[in-house]
Amino acid sequence: MSDLPARWSRAAVAAPPAARRPALAALPGAGTLDAAALFTFMRDAELRFRTLRMRIEERTWGAVGEQLRIHEILVRHPGFARVTVRHGDREIPRDHEVWVSDGERIRTYSAIHDVATERPARRHLGGLDSSTLPATSKVYVPLTRLPIDSIAEVAIHPGTYLQNVIGTGPVRITGGRRVAGREAIEVECLHPRSTRIAADAPDHAVLIAADAQLGVISLLEQRIGDAVVRRAEATSIEPDASIPDAAFDLAIPAAARRVY
Repeated sequence: MSDLPARWSRAAVAAPPAARRPALAALPGAGTLDAAALFTFMRDAELRFRTLRMRIEERTWGAVGEQLRIHEILVRHPGFARVTVRHGDREIPRDHEVWVSDGERIRTYSAIHDVATERPARRHLGGLDSSTLPATSKVYVPLTRLPIDSIAEVAIHPGTYLQNVIGTGPVRITGGRRVAGREAIEVECLHPRSTRIAADAPDHAVLIAADAQLGVISLLEQRIGDAVVRRAEATSIEPDASIPDAAFDLAIPAAARRVY
């Protein structure tokens, strides 16, 4: 329906996170929507809510068969986030990993390996906002950080993924659909040239759906030919939900090994 005329390279935003406002308050009408406008709308997804509860079911298919991971995501601006990943092939209570941040420190606990960590929140490299760098070399600085390269990061901070993966191949808007009971816009990218993908092949394709109200990615599907190799779909999206302080506490067993 709508092709991306040139590579979209507006993932980075000059204004500091706390001062930002969405570039687009709402999506343009269906007759005027193009991929560049949709990507800009999606980039600002985290600016459209104060808190967010989101649940994503991710399935992958490979040599070991089907695997299921359930991602339970809590975000409260600014700085507070919790991501719990449950592995469907593991037995309770050794089935999950937790990542928690208050903006200043990051704590993790893996029940699978019984290992805990605590460290300062990562800082971005200096100079990436230089006016001498091409737009594609700059990075998005989030209002609230999430685990790097995670499904949570891609879904809620989609700008870098759109620029460095989806935008590297032929893109078209294919229509609308419902995901987690909400309206979404579907986008297809054929054979992206990025290497930041789970599988690389000439007939590789990626399908995403953008929540029409928030701009978060509510569906991500990767295919090799006609075979789906990965599908991550939101089953629940609750913007501005009540999230108590206790949700960002992390209980670590006294016997857990602390790596750092």
